[in-house]
Amino acid sequence: MNVHKPHIPPLTDEEEAEIQRQIASDPDNPEATEEELLRARPFAEVFPEFAESIRRSRGRPVVEARKQQVSLRLDPDVIAKFKATGKGWQARVNEILKQAKI
Repeated sequence: MNVHKPHIPPLTDEEEAEIQRQIASDPDNPEATEEELLRARPFAEVFPEFAESIRRSRGRPVVEARKQQVSLRLDPDVIAKFKATGKGWQARVNEILKQAKI
């Protein structure tokens, strides 16, 4: 899949100066000083339990019976009808097939 990215021209000196003025004028988020940067520690070192809980919660949960991806040809009107029901239409197709299995 080829995703076209629009060309973004580099900032002009005036644009960069304006951005720097806005950064300097923000009282809620002042730019870090060299001393503050030297004292900075990694998030995982400061909050190890929280960092571990975030690390473990990434991705899909592990399940015993994983669903299998298949290719299935359906009539366009069938697909349109399910898609019209909104997000999660594939799960609804799965549920109907599950109920219909022999």
